[in-house]
Amino acid sequence: MNKDIATPIRTKEILKKYGFSFKKSLGQNFLIDTNILHRIVDFAELTEESGAIEIGPGIGALTEQLAKRSKKVTAFEIDQRLLPILADTLSPYQNVKIIHQDILKADVQQVISEEFAGIRDLMVVANLPYYVTTPIILKLLADRLPIRGIVCMLQKEVADRIAAKPGTKEYGSLSIAIQYYTEAETVMIVPKTVFMPQPNVDSAVIRLTKREKPIVEVKDEEFLFQVTRASFAQRRKTILNNLSSQLPSGKEKKEQIIEALEETGIDPTRRGETLTIEEFGRLSDALLGTFK
Repeated sequence: MNKDIATPIRTKEILKKYGFSFKKSLGQNFLIDTNILHRIVDFAELTEESGAIEIGPGIGALTEQLAKRSKKVTAFEIDQRLLPILADTLSPYQNVKIIHQDILKADVQQVISEEFAGIRDLMVVANLPYYVTTPIILKLLADRLPIRGIVCMLQKEVADRIAAKPGTKEYGSLSIAIQYYTEAETVMIVPKTVFMPQPNVDSAVIRLTKREKPIVEVKDEEFLFQVTRASFAQRRKTILNNLSSQLPSGKEKKEQIIEALEETGIDPTRRGETLTIEEFGRLSDALLGTFK
């Protein structure tokens, strides 16, 4: 039996063997608790017929657990220094492929068609580097990949924002951008003590299940997100003030903005955080002709 990678002793042994030092700039925090890894993999609900895409495998702690529970794992690792370590730690597993590439620059569609031919069930499972969590998730969703969903570990504060409901202080344009494509739920809180080195913040595991189709149907997705970002630009301001100060030449078009708000039954004095995604959908469609 291979000893699990994700124990403090084994992790230290591996790092020492390769003289590996953590790079702050890459947000490297390795998990050293096998139970938590098992739970992350449980939340992904993989079968022997599933494929798993991982981002930032580190020394392979999560990769190993995914390899045991799925048909194939493909992991993207940006740090060249980790490639020989992964080749060593994951040598017992024939169903793992490491791609030395930045996920944000990668053509993930292409990788999926090459690496997961014939695999119908595909999940992204990752302990994401905190400094690029949001761009990575948004890219994976905007690229419309043929995945069932994403289970990832990220900063608790970001998880709270992603899963937030209207009317809460965490709810914002990020909640809307992600809930537009997925159902989002925080499934587990993870203390900082189970990482090496320890991060300064607590983490959470979030599960995003892709919707069959987006939660609202809009004429222009990009414009919907532009409207939501504008509506949250200054949280204390009303929706009318935010839209007229943030949308291009919004001040001159204030009358049209008021008309669109009235037409969609939205009180101009409300704040962005009180609007549901459906209301934002109706509003962006009503504003589209004025701004596009």
